[in-house]
Amino acid sequence: MADHWLKLLIYSVFVLIIKVHGASQVNLTILDSAVSKGAVCLDGSPPMYAYEKGSGDGANNWLIYVEGGAWCLSKDNCLLRSQGMMGSSRKRSNNPYFTGIIDGDQTFNPDFYNWNRIYLPYCDGASFMADVEGVDPETNLTFRGARIFDVVMEELLNMGMKNAENAILSGTSAGGLTTILHCDKFRGLLPNAYRVKCISDSGFFIHGKDLPGAKGREDRFADVINTHKLAERLPASCTSKMDPKLCLFAENLIGDVQTPLFLVETSFDRWQLFLATKLHNYGATTAPET
Repeated sequence: MADHWLKLLIYSVFVLIIKVHGASQVNLTILDSAVSKGAVCLDGSPPMYAYEKGSGDGANNWLIYVEGGAWCLSKDNCLLRSQGMMGSSRKRSNNPYFTGIIDGDQTFNPDFYNWNRIYLPYCDGASFMADVEGVDPETNLTFRGARIFDVVMEELLNMGMKNAENAILSGTSAGGLTTILHCDKFRGLLPNAYRVKCISDSGFFIHGKDLPGAKGREDRFADVINTHKLAERLPASCTSKMDPKLCLFAENLIGDVQTPLFLVETSFDRWQLFLATKLHNYGATTAPET
């Protein structure tokens, strides 16, 4: 009960801050053209993005923010996810607020307020890494997040990102892991840019093999990899050295990222603490959403 009221208080404060600050909601664009390329959410619906055009000295700079939201760990789990906004664009009724690093208010975001800013919703359940050709016959699910990432990047390049002077790929939680996994690929899309960097916010999910709960963390990512058939999609720089089930852990990835990568992580990350204690002590199979 106490946890419920704490969550309600935090949500109320968040809403109040948005109202006082006046953060803008930006309309989502449905990328219908992606369907013919097989770039679809878990339920087969088209992906989407929200965009605010840059201005002034930020007109040729681009910042992409990738939404977080954990992962689905089994077909049943993904089927459940596909019935909500984290697995279907059809279920996403609200436009996103542009806050934090994509805020358009100079007072709150002096460095990036006038850049071209993009919000990329998360609807594939595997940090935009899967690319399974067929539709799952049992659940009618599609696992093609990698294609979503590609078609959205193609769309942005055609909108002017190909001429970017500076560009940043960023994300939070599962979106932060997306940033790590796609950082060098993003850099490769912009060979003429002066600076390209990546920011992973709360996306450094540890294995910590000698810390409590290591087996639970390992099993959790193994389930993600098996469900979405990621073993051959993960960076070869990692899978060539160790079991692929260890290649969603940031500590096994960041050493091979060539593009400048900034990591933001709190020592009191709720997700990390949960996995380090609950899974170890109680064998729990669920963890809080990120």
